[in-house]
Amino acid sequence: MGSALLEICRKLLDAYGEQGWWPVGGTYSPSFKKRKRTPEEKHEICVGAVLAQNTAWANVEKALGKLREAGALDREKMEKLGEKELAALIRPAGYYNLKAKKLKAFLKYGGRMEREALLGIWGLGPETVDSILLYAYGKPIFVVDAYTKRIAGRMGLAKEKKGGGNSEKEYAELQMIFREGLPEDAELFNEFHALLVKHAKEHCRVNPLCKGCPLEKGCGKRGIG
Repeated sequence: MGSALLEICRKLLDAYGEQGWWPVGGTYSPSFKKRKRTPEEKHEICVGAVLAQNTAWANVEKALGKLREAGALDREKMEKLGEKELAALIRPAGYYNLKAKKLKAFLKYGGRMEREALLGIWGLGPETVDSILLYAYGKPIFVVDAYTKRIAGRMGLAKEKKGGGNSEKEYAELQMIFREGLPEDAELFNEFHALLVKHAKEHCRVNPLCKGCPLEKGCGKRGIG
């Protein structure tokens, strides 16, 4: 499985190039994954990870832009905002009242950036926590999202699941496939996950565009047509 996963990553990298994730300040930089993040960058990534729940990244960028314009992307200033004020600023990200509560819960946390501790914060699930740990803190944790699940399922990398849910058990099982099949390397996990997102948008959509797909050869096309 390990060589198969690395081959998939190589093909995607050849097709799309380095993705420069996580985009900070609206800028995608291939060098980002190779360096330490500043405290300000870490905070922006954490906020972005919460805002990214159940919405497209374009909406997250709009919400981050509103926060930046208001000078509220700074952690201390965000902490001083009332929940309704924060909700109004992040409205473009959708579910803004709920996400404002989640951000406030996260801001109250002052402990170590460790997975189990972060999962104890109200409103933060595995995908959000793993995004924070990988992209903000450079921890070698593979992020599993809907795009990862879709591509892995169609290519036959993961066991078929009945229903469309994404339980914590299913999340852990799929994450383990990548954890066991790849070297434990944060830079690799960063780039691979970003490439999977790119591929899901370009070809492996809900209604896939298989023509020209860099992974078509070897894809089991499970669940397609």
